[in-house]
Amino acid sequence: MSLRKEMQMYLKSLKIKNGKKISLNDFDTNYDKKMVTKEDGENILKNGIEHLAELQDKLYADDRYSVLIVLQAMDAAGKDGAIKHVMRGFNPQGVKVASFKSPSNQELDHDYFWRHYKELPGKGEIGIFNRSHYENVLVTKVHPEFLLNEKLPGFNSVEKFDKKFWAKRYKQINRFEKNLYENGTIILKFFLHVSKDEQKKRFLERIDNPNKNWKFSLADAKERKYWEQYQQAYEDMMKATSQDYAPWYVLPADDKWFTRICIGAVLLFELDKLKLKYPNVSEEMKKQLLLAKEELLSEK
Repeated sequence: MSLRKEMQMYLKSLKIKNGKKISLNDFDTNYDKKMVTKEDGENILKNGIEHLAELQDKLYADDRYSVLIVLQAMDAAGKDGAIKHVMRGFNPQGVKVASFKSPSNQELDHDYFWRHYKELPGKGEIGIFNRSHYENVLVTKVHPEFLLNEKLPGFNSVEKFDKKFWAKRYKQINRFEKNLYENGTIILKFFLHVSKDEQKKRFLERIDNPNKNWKFSLADAKERKYWEQYQQAYEDMMKATSQDYAPWYVLPADDKWFTRICIGAVLLFELDKLKLKYPNVSEEMKKQLLLAKEELLSEK
């Protein structure tokens, strides 16, 4: 079996089926049957990045599709590193990266999609959401008191945020993404599945290494207390919002290099499906190009 075929089959096993109940315990955080070594994997990623750069160029020239990549994970799972390494071959002019923190007062005065709409990629562009609209069914589900800041009519206490509320919010997200898809946006969503032990290790590295101190946040460490609640929130969210037009992938994240290969491979396979090509040049345009060439060559 070719490496490409083996990788496709593996990634298919990480893709969440719509409506299927999942348990994150069934997914590896450290896949121990990797089809390549770390050294070979880095070479494969390098070659893949070159191919992705070519596809990005065609995506821009084709001007029919946009691509939205959504990255969600527990803290220290490697989202920033994935963006840095997988996207390094792209033309920065065609890539938009948006990182979403706690909403501002202005953002809270609008519906929760508002700040995300503004960062969506245009035709021919690739957009990356480092955290996303899904924070509104993750952080807020673990800490429903945050929802009170949205000043939703009829919701004046935490007790009001029941199963019906969350089911309605999942439907809102599905409608939002389906509208994007039907208007030419390819949506790929990745959950970087890191283990609690690996997160602890990375937190300690950030504390012990002066060059990484800036990455550490006491708030991140405090959220570890809610690990199980977050795992449940992710399971519920992916079950409700993984669609054929906007699938979720659960990627093992304890080995960062392998996570990056998985992201790059999904991008490569999905962009290949679009059969992107440079626009055809009309006969009239070809004549104009020849005339322009003659003028340039005749210059003294």
